[in-house]
Amino acid sequence: VVGDAKAAIELYGKAFGAEELERHTDTGRPDGKIVHAMLRIGETLVAVKDEDDHDPSPATLGGSPVVMAVEVTDADSAGARLTEAGGTVVFPIQDWDYGQRAGRFADPWGHLWMVAQNL
Repeated sequence: VVGDAKAAIELYGKAFGAEELERHTDTGRPDGKIVHAMLRIGETLVAVKDEDDHDPSPATLGGSPVVMAVEVTDADSAGARLTEAGGTVVFPIQDWDYGQRAGRFADPWGHLWMVAQNL
């Protein structure tokens, strides 16, 4: 759930290569809010929608306790694309003792993403 689903879909496409599979908008409203969109990031499906009275975004709630992990082949490149698209660095990408090169990022809507590659 995000404050601007159209922009989030674009950012996730740029940062993670997300492919939009479907999109449903609220045709009863002039702003065309997205009530459901399905994206594919690698082998994972991710649903995205605009916030509303029933589903607040992390920004409205003051943050999110959830970190979404994305495994990539090049964490540095994916992290750079994410920040270029509007994300911010929470923890910079570095090598970890548990065998991954990873960092944490926040997207503009308050979602947290761990971008990691296996070493």
